[in-house]
Formats: sequence, C-alpha cells, structure tokens
Amino acid sequence: MTSRGPSEAGPRLRTQLLSYSVPALAVLGAFAIGAVMLAMLGANPFTGFWAMAKGAFGSGGALVETALKSTPLLLVGVGITIAFRASVINIGGEGQMVSGALASTIVALGMTDVPAAIALPLALGAGVVGGAIWGAIPGALKAYFGVNEILSTIMLNVVAVQAMNWLLRAPLIDPMEIERGTRIPQTARLPESTDLPLFVEGGRLHIGPVIAVLVAVLVYVLLWRTTSGYRLRAVGLSGDAARYAGMSVERNVVWALTLSGAMSGLAGSILVLGSEGHRMVTDGSTIGFTGSAGFNGIVTALFGGLHPLWTIPSSFLFGGLLVGAIALQRAAQVPTALVLALNGLVVLFVVSLDRYRRQVREREDRRISAIATSSTEDDESPKPLSREDDDDG
Repeated sequence: MTSRGPSEAGPRLRTQLLSYSVPALAVLGAFAIGAVMLAMLGANPFTGFWAMAKGAFGSGGALVETALKSTPLLLVGVGITIAFRASVINIGGEGQMVSGALASTIVALGMTDVPAAIALPLALGAGVVGGAIWGAIPGALKAYFGVNEILSTIMLNVVAVQAMNWLLRAPLIDPMEIERGTRIPQTARLPESTDLPLFVEGGRLHIGPVIAVLVAVLVYVLLWRTTSGYRLRAVGLSGDAARYAGMSVERNVVWALTLSGAMSGLAGSILVLGSEGHRMVTDGSTIGFTGSAGFNGIVTALFGGLHPLWTIPSSFLFGGLLVGAIALQRAAQVPTALVLALNGLVVLFVVSLDRYRRQVREREDRRISAIATSSTEDDESPKPLSREDDDDG
C-alpha cells in the first residue's frame, strides 16, 4: 500500500481547515448582522453579546441549563445525520419527538407500582419505539411508493400534534383537572419510578445529557464500524451502485428513517421524563413542548458536518445560543423578535455555507485523487536497469 506523501497531505490538511472554518464563519457572520440590529435598536452589541455568553456558559447553573437545552438538539441532530448519510431528509423531528413522548407517557402511567430499575428503561424504550414508528412510516412510503419524504414527514408532524392535543384533552388528561373544572391539557404526575435520576439531589441536571452523548458515540460506531452502517452510507452515496452490489436500497431507506425517528423519539421521552413537572402538557402546538428542537436539530447536524461526534459540541453551542438569548434580551432590553431573528440568522448562514463547504471538499478531494494517481503512476513507471539487473538478466 502506497503511503501518503507530503504532496497529498498538504491539500488534505487545507480541506480540513476550510471545512472547520466554515461553521465559525457562519456564526461570525450571523453575529455581525445581529450587532448591527442591536445598534439600530439603541443597544450596545458588546454588552448584549457578553451577557449572552455569561448567560449560557458563565456559571455552573448556566452550564446546566445549556446542557439540558442541548440534549434534544443532539439526539435529533444525530438522527438527522443517520438519515442524511442514507441520502434521505427527515423534517419530521417535531412529530417524532411528540410520538416518542406520548408513548413514554402512556407506558409510564401504567407502571405505578413497578420498580425504577424496570419502569425507567421501559418508559425510555417506549419513546424510542414511538419515534421509530413515526419515522418508519415515511420511510416505507418513500421506499415502496415513491412518496417524497419531505412532504410525508412534515404532514406527520401535523398528525402528531393533533393526536397529542386529543389525548391530553380526553383519555390522558389529569383526573384532577376534570374535578376542578380547569381542564388544562396535561397528564397526571408520572410515577416517581420513571423520573430521570438527578446528579445532585434538588438540582436540575439529570442523566439525559449523558444518555444523548452515549447515543451519539454509538451512532458513530454504527455508521463507521458496522456492516449495517456501511450499507446505509453506500445507499446514500449511490443507490444504483449499492443495488448492483446486492444491497436492498428500499430496506436501507426505511431503516435510516426508522433509526432517525427513534433518536427523536428518545429526545421527546427525555423531555417528558426529565421535566420539572414530570408530566406531559401541551399548549396546542409542538413548539410549546419541543421548543423547536425538531427543526433546530437539523441545523445542529449541518453545523456538525453531519457527523455524530461533531454534533456533540455543535449541539452544546446551539443550546448555549438558546439559553444565552434570554440573558441577551434582559441585558439589552430588546424585543423577543430580535432574539428569534438572531437564531434565524445563524440557521441561514449555516445552511447557506454548508453548500460551500461541500464544494470545497469535493474540489480538494479531486485534487488529492489526482495527486495520488500521479504518485502511483510514477511509482509504477519503468526504471533503468542497474548493472546488477543487467548482469542477472
């Protein structure tokens, strides 16, 4: 095997540096425009952004809030990575989170006298199954009926929220709400055996972030260290080539969206089982429950280069932006709309520059391939015979 020469290492290093700099440029560009918007509103951009950084990372409590906010982003982002690697697009994270949360809630409510060692894994597993089913449906529709997965996943978001509203207003509603006549759409308090364990008694940090990081590592192993992951990536690179090699493209498409939905379902399960109220409640929309994590997780995955391990710091950064935005609003006395606009700018820049990053990688990969081919030809070219060779021949 030919070793990688210095001429090949240079372009490869340049490709990595450019790839890593693109996300940083996206954030800097978004913050530059945000600074102009703050100045137009009469606020000091430096004071506002400093308050934002402190609010997200400036104390132990801030770090806890950032970790909790980043947990669903990481799980959804990892799920998006699985789907994108198989060349399918999952826009249904919101609905899959709701589906997973509902499944966990139903299972938890039925385990009032079950020990925590059994109840909690079953409740979390139910969330995984619920999200997986909600992901498998558009996967099957695309694989066997040619239905566009973008449309089907978005429409299933609507179905999920309507199912949630009906369940929390009728079959799953807290009986006390009916007795009081308030009829707030929420469940009864879930059994304590299904509460996510806290690291510090009386604190807010539970094991959800740890679960999310472990899942991201396992997904990396799945995609790059197993045969199943190789098939998923092969289908994503070229469906025709994968089919020619004997792989079932349809089965892998369904499998990719099923796994992607399972990750979002686990995120929804953690949101319910780790909530302060330990119950599921709705305001009539998915955003009131998910905090738009189903959509923000897409940007988190893109920012992490569609790699499970890089999605870990990416989710922590975006979680910090969401938490710090509240501190920014208080310090700069700016309307909520500006905070939403700032997050939207980050999304816009990340998505826009991701195409540029792919073009850079493709261009540098072609250069590296050309250099490797040239080196191989030089190694295999005829060499003049030495005196020893001439004597032997």
